[in-house]
Amino acid sequence: MERRLAALFAADVEAYSRLMGEDEAATFETLTSHRAILDGFIAEHRGRIANTAGDSVLAEFPSAVDAVTCALRAQEALASANDKLPDTRRLHFRIGVHVGDVMVKGGDLLGDGVNIAARLQTLSRPGGICLSATAQEYVRKALPVIFEDLGPQRVKNIDEPVRAFAVKATQGQGAPARTPSGKEILRADRPAVAVLPFTNMGGDPDQVYFSDGITEDIITELARFRDLLVIARNSSFSFRGKDVDVREVGGVLNADYVVEGSVRRAGDRVRITAQLINAASGAHLWAERYDRSFEDVFAIQDEIARGVVATVARRIEDETEAVARRRPPQDMRAYDLFLQGHRLSDVFTDDGQARARAFFERARDLDPTFARAYTGLAFLYLTQAAFDGVGLPRERDPNRIEARRLAEQALTVDPTEPRVQSTAGYVFLTWREFDRAERHLDLAQSMNPNDATIQIFWAWAQACLGNPAKGLAAAELARRLNPRYPQWYNFYEARTLFLLRRYEDVVSRLRYRMTGEPTWHRRDMLLLSAAFGLLGQAELAQRCAGWFLESVRDAWRGDPNAGPPEYVDWFVDTSYLRRPEDEGLLREGLRLAGLPA
Repeated sequence: MERRLAALFAADVEAYSRLMGEDEAATFETLTSHRAILDGFIAEHRGRIANTAGDSVLAEFPSAVDAVTCALRAQEALASANDKLPDTRRLHFRIGVHVGDVMVKGGDLLGDGVNIAARLQTLSRPGGICLSATAQEYVRKALPVIFEDLGPQRVKNIDEPVRAFAVKATQGQGAPARTPSGKEILRADRPAVAVLPFTNMGGDPDQVYFSDGITEDIITELARFRDLLVIARNSSFSFRGKDVDVREVGGVLNADYVVEGSVRRAGDRVRITAQLINAASGAHLWAERYDRSFEDVFAIQDEIARGVVATVARRIEDETEAVARRRPPQDMRAYDLFLQGHRLSDVFTDDGQARARAFFERARDLDPTFARAYTGLAFLYLTQAAFDGVGLPRERDPNRIEARRLAEQALTVDPTEPRVQSTAGYVFLTWREFDRAERHLDLAQSMNPNDATIQIFWAWAQACLGNPAKGLAAAELARRLNPRYPQWYNFYEARTLFLLRRYEDVVSRLRYRMTGEPTWHRRDMLLLSAAFGLLGQAELAQRCAGWFLESVRDAWRGDPNAGPPEYVDWFVDTSYLRRPEDEGLLREGLRLAGLPA
């Protein structure tokens, strides 16, 4: 049996049995909504729910700081939720935190460490948090919290007294007892910035790709600065063409500041204006106009990013961010062609993909040192493999082979570009080269911690590599950076949740795929069939399994004599799971769904 040191978080509801006796339906309804809040914060702070029973939750965290931060934020959110309910419907969680040795059996946690955390929970006041001396020692200098020393406490089934500390208040003399807000703990001095799509002032709709590309690259530049949280492109771009007040934008995207601007292009000249606005007050904090040669576009993007950071975050860069800066193309025509291809790369039609590939290839041919042309092509070939390579061994799939070659070329051309590192890591993962994938994705994440796309790829990779709890935390961060995230985020998060054995959450993420055309989503049907199987919902499991088989039969390009066993084997292999026990879990669910796994 595995043993390890863990930061333990135990929570339950005060007087839960009495409340259930008084109004079972209403209490259960409130518990469900409160648990959704609590579980969300646990995931956001890299926690893993190990044991649950009724109203109680036991979770482990990678550090005591993570566990206490989660407890503080969760209690604040739960108190706000209670404020909206009548007194008779309110539920008050008590939370205990301890750092101690645990035994791990089938994902459950056992031992004295767990018992101490549970006893600390009973010492906590309703809506409060109680720590052991061990946990308090880890966090007392790291978090802005005032503790009340409760002294040694005799607790049930523990021989030695446990010294306990209650969270009393945040720092500040005479401060009322309260927990720090999410911004105070998670972000501290990290304000959030959203960049709205810059307006195309030229009047030519065919030039929208250029103003969009400029905007996206400014987002990328800002994302390199660790003093900021930067909202992802497709969330801020959801406001395109809408006459909205920046205060509304700030509220919807949870952004403190908004950047907006315009782009006018005439021949080899560009005029770019940018302004930074306080989302709460609407006040303009900084503005600049750039009237330059097209060759200076990268320098302008850098100046805008630095101007925003200098105004908001009060510092420009550190050594890591300087290294992470993109290398401008030698031929700016390549950059223009790349932007046109990038705009088409998410158009999943034969014509759209062919046109995008032509733009990327022309960009690469014009400037063989422009790494982003290679990464754009690599993802196009991976997309093509998903359509044309079902059943083909990767060593015989020309699209997968070409994607790998392009990723390696991009690394040779510009290893300092974070998206080059993330693309390489993604491609190597699809070749089951786990160590290489991990190395490059870790580099990408360290070079640009605010890039939502890098975060969601890293989250998926962590699950594949056997670290699903880390993956789930990264997926939550990706969604924070990209509040209006695309549906494909669910693809990666559901796979992470499956490996955490949270099958009901898998279903909640992917069930919408069962409507419309479920056979278009064969991988989702495969995972749903396994999740339903492990939940004991045989009818739904078999229905999804049937859609999976129907879809694969139509798309299969492998051995023409293959049947369901080979279909399952191929898809399990291309789930890219490093640990045999994770693959075994997937196969167990598929067998319960009636598939030959």
